Amino acid sequence: MTAALTIAFVPGVSPAKWARVWRDRHPSIELRLRPIGPDDVDDTLAGEVDMVFARMPVSDQHNAIPLWTETAVVAMPKDSPLADLAEVDLADAEVHVVDAGPVPADIAAALDLVEANVGVVVLPQSLFRAASRKDLVARPLFGAPGTQVALVWRDEDATETTEEFIGVVRGRTANSSRNQPTGTDRDVEEALRAAGGGSKAGGGSDGSGKGAAGKGGSAKGGAGAGGAGGKAKAKSPGSGKSGSGKKSNTGKGPTPGRGKMRGKPSRGSKGNR
Repeated sequence: MTAALTIAFVPGVSPAKWARVWRDRHPSIELRLRPIGPDDVDDTLAGEVDMVFARMPVSDQHNAIPLWTETAVVAMPKDSPLADLAEVDLADAEVHVVDAGPVPADIAAALDLVEANVGVVVLPQSLFRAASRKDLVARPLFGAPGTQVALVWRDEDATETTEEFIGVVRGRTANSSRNQPTGTDRDVEEALRAAGGGSKAGGGSDGSGKGAAGKGGSAKGGAGAGGAGGKAKAKSPGSGKSGSGKKSNTGKGPTPGRGKMRGKPSRGSKGNR
């Protein structure tokens, strides 16, 4: 394993609970935490960071394990008539929307306008709480899908250490069967067929970490609650691989997408430092 693991996280996402588990379970492997801006995911992964807690969508060149969905809220002054509602339907509300979200480009500036009674702002509840504006309140936005937080990494950064961290995030226990041989459902089926088995083996639980599949994709054996054992991939449509393992963008930068849903990373080189 590598001597250190560097994890970055975007505003409003706290890795503290996983950091405590990691440091208790792997005291010999230093865990470094680095806060980054919401638009710095690609540049950060291209540097010395191994993995990032980010909001979807991310580049479909990256692997992503969806973890949870944040509630979308409407930020407003405390004396706003909307503050008396349990949830806000902006389609029926006679109010100016400064920023309809899901994540404002400049949260501080947007909330400044709300405090000045210019209008309301839509943003993830975690970001509103982190802003700590005492003169504002927030109410859930009616019918909003919310924003999804995921653990993101690149193929070339995958190591045994990053795999161990994935296990911590998924809720895998220290005494789990993580070191036992694993494979895809097809691998198991072929092994049983070769041994004369008559049916496909069911995957066992590898943890109780909460998660949700990304839009248009599912994580089999991934981050869902009690996810089945095995390895899952769900790539964005058209996400071809070149010979170097990278998607070709004809010379352009990464195309925004939802990331490749991966169950288990392969060995990589970053972190062997």
